[in-house]
Amino acid sequence: MQKRNGMQWMLFIGMALVLALTGCAANRTVVGSDTSGLPQLSNFADDIRDITLPTELEWDRKNSMVIKTESFRGGIFTYKGRAELMSLKDYMVASMQDNKWRLVGETASKDIMLAFVKPNKTCMMVIAEGVLGRTELRLYVAIDKTGGANATHDSFMQ
Repeated sequence: MQKRNGMQWMLFIGMALVLALTGCAANRTVVGSDTSGLPQLSNFADDIRDITLPTELEWDRKNSMVIKTESFRGGIFTYKGRAELMSLKDYMVASMQDNKWRLVGETASKDIMLAFVKPNKTCMMVIAEGVLGRTELRLYVAIDKTGGANATHDSFMQ
């Protein structure tokens, strides 16, 4: 009889712990359409400071790659986290425009692809549904450190 009470007590504690953890997860902020109240990361992988991300996304180092040469800097940066697909898209468009990036292309099917430019910089991003309710944001960033001495931005875009 005492062994059964011990098992019931352990089951009760286990369920209480699960409920407590579920409550904490439910209180976590999810990327919404109101971007003004969301905190942003002050840093970005490889110290690219003009691309800010919501704190719900974590850098996936294993699926990222940084490229640095004398004349080029950039890479593929992957972030994952709990965020609704369209809300993350709206957040990223607003954030990029706040940082003076210009949206030059957008396409959507199962995934969403956005293309942004700045003088000497290009950023393409793909927002996709991930596994277990996690959303994936993959950034393809290219920065021309020469200042575009050999080609102008406008001639490249034509």
